[in-house]
Amino acid sequence: MKLTHLDESGRARMVDVGGKPVTDRSAVAGGQVRMARATYDLVASGSVPKGDVVAVAELAGVMAAKRTGELIPLCHPLGLDVITVEARPDNSLPGIQIVATARLAGRTGVEMEVLTAVSVACLTVYDMVKAVDTMAVIENIRLLEKRGGKRGDWHREEAGGEANEGLPGTIEAVDRAGGAAGSAGAGDRAEHRRGGGMDEGGSRGR
Repeated sequence: MKLTHLDESGRARMVDVGGKPVTDRSAVAGGQVRMARATYDLVASGSVPKGDVVAVAELAGVMAAKRTGELIPLCHPLGLDVITVEARPDNSLPGIQIVATARLAGRTGVEMEVLTAVSVACLTVYDMVKAVDTMAVIENIRLLEKRGGKRGDWHREEAGGEANEGLPGTIEAVDRAGGAAGSAGAGDRAEHRRGGGMDEGGSRGR
């Protein structure tokens, strides 16, 4: 397998995507912050001294996704049509589950954008609870799904469905023959949408 971010001499480079076709692309990533029960109770009741952990984490994830090209050296700067971040208290952890979804019509995918969104949202949760729980743990940040591009659709298969347990919405299996797949997407969430982008159903705006 050839690493496209290396040239013939082994030096790092940004991949030239100028000759690739523009296609609809999307990706979903997830992660979580596990914390002490007492800390979770503070978050769920809105009693954390720094403020609303869920709302701030969601906005931080949106902001981070839009700046991925500045944070990851070889990522292309992308004009996202939409980036959605949902942070949901999960009593079973106890902690916060975070899912990010992004879409655009472009020449390269949005996997790094959703992973960056989840990572920064998780860091924001930790920052807001560390005064009362320095032992909180950020874990299980991973890509759940991607659609579009040369390699087609991809979905993470995880034994027993444990990866999706407790996540907002549902991650359904991808039809690799070209059919539609479900994605995380229930409840209120922070969202950035570019004018003329896709609507919630995935169609292009006029």
